[in-house]
Amino acid sequence: MDSLSIVILNWNGKHFLEKFLPSVIAYSGHAEIIVADNASTDDSVEYVKAHFPHIRIVKNTENGGFAKGYNDSLKHIESDLYLLLNSDIEVTEGWLEPLLQAMKDPQVAGCQPKVLAYDERSRFEHAGASGGFLDKNYFPFCRGRIFDQFETDEGQYDGTTEVFWATGAALLIRSDIFHQSGGFDEAFFAHMEEIDLCWRIKKQGYRFLAIPESVIYHVGGGTLPYLSPRKSYLNFRNSLYMIVKNHDGWLLPKLFYRMFLDGIAGVRFMLRGEWKQLGSVLKAHYHFYLHLGALLKQRKQVQKNSTSFNASGLYRGSILWARYFKGVSRFSDLNQRLFSK
Repeated sequence: MDSLSIVILNWNGKHFLEKFLPSVIAYSGHAEIIVADNASTDDSVEYVKAHFPHIRIVKNTENGGFAKGYNDSLKHIESDLYLLLNSDIEVTEGWLEPLLQAMKDPQVAGCQPKVLAYDERSRFEHAGASGGFLDKNYFPFCRGRIFDQFETDEGQYDGTTEVFWATGAALLIRSDIFHQSGGFDEAFFAHMEEIDLCWRIKKQGYRFLAIPESVIYHVGGGTLPYLSPRKSYLNFRNSLYMIVKNHDGWLLPKLFYRMFLDGIAGVRFMLRGEWKQLGSVLKAHYHFYLHLGALLKQRKQVQKNSTSFNASGLYRGSILWARYFKGVSRFSDLNQRLFSK
């Protein structure tokens, strides 16, 4: 049987550890549970040591965000499988078994459970819902969540399915593939780093699955609120980062069109008087240009390492057009023939 380490990245999250760590311990069998601390300044580490002395703690020397935090801590963890788990998640009885069963297929690099909202337990949660997808312009969306439209879970997406990306909030991944692919891109700091990672791994022909038989409840926005200008900045910037690195074919037309769409979003923020959000778009583009040279070098390396791209989970339509011009708010109402198989 493959060894499994559940790794919970923590930064000043004592309140989440108090609330949710007991459920992880209760429902995770013999899996090793590790708290990876990102140089917290609260008493998180002392709390875990005092109340859960059997839990291993890996201390990072700095708060490098989600990406660097996991990269640094996983260097010290030897296991066949990593389950990267946010600290603000309540797991449920039997959540691990379906995920581990899916990993018996050697072509499956990783998988995720169904993610529901902790406060509205019948509603899909933003971070992953029932599996992640990208549209033709590389906007992410999920089964159960399109932009800010969250569906009620009525079992409509309970079938296991192949996805383009699996959420970093609860990602089960093979350790060897994680390290061979270079792990998370630390320049991302946080947000979309798991999409970038899955994209690079899919260029090796591997698969990612959503396993709704496994259920978790996610608070979400625990570190950055969903409407935070900082979060908007990271999302706008990191989406451009991953497009440059991973897009196949002519880069300039795709990049220009995506930045044009960002400009439309900026105009919308301006007309609504959301000046901090507008500033997030401008700052994201400015920092993107500053790092373009390094990104182009990464692009060459990604292309060099690519073998056979598994495009399953890529939506060949525009999710923007479907949502804002056709009024589609449910994943099941999208044209299913436009999904790559």
